[in-house]
Amino acid sequence: MYTNCAFPQQTHFIGVLVPEELSDALTDCRAWMHEQYGCKSGYGTPIHITLVPPFHLEEQYTTQQIVLSVKKAVNTDANNNLAPFDALVKGFASFGDRTLFAKVLPSPQWTPLRDAVLNELLATCPGCTKKDTRPFTPHLTIANRDIPVHAAEAALAHFADFDLEATFPVNAICVFVRKNGNWISLEENTVIF
Repeated sequence: MYTNCAFPQQTHFIGVLVPEELSDALTDCRAWMHEQYGCKSGYGTPIHITLVPPFHLEEQYTTQQIVLSVKKAVNTDANNNLAPFDALVKGFASFGDRTLFAKVLPSPQWTPLRDAVLNELLATCPGCTKKDTRPFTPHLTIANRDIPVHAAEAALAHFADFDLEATFPVNAICVFVRKNGNWISLEENTVIF
């Protein structure tokens, strides 16, 4: 492990937590990946859908400023498209061999929500992150970064038997903070809309 790194440690990210029942089911999937393949990445993160990936927040900004930017994003949406909506989760997929996840089905509300939150964050804390150039693909990560080559295909075959299907309301956004190497979600950092 490099201790003298040119990149500052990531301190925050913004996402949507899932209900406990779905979180428990996907945590069991993470445990299976650990038992079968030794996967450990992601264990320090609650099950969530990422809106803004991890970034380093400079000292002149605060977590409370990020929370306020999220509140502004969901309360001042010019098109009023940010009303709560239902997320649909069905089955599993992967991004090649690098990320295994539960699929969040496409919905026209996801990208405007991500864009509003990201744009307000960048207006509040300029330069803290940048917009990803890839299309936004909401998903629930089970394993990533340490999946052995070709293990994703076998894992997907195993998880196909799970018949995963869930619906939950997207009505809250959390600002996650890194503490002692783990990502935590606190009630005071959660914006309900």
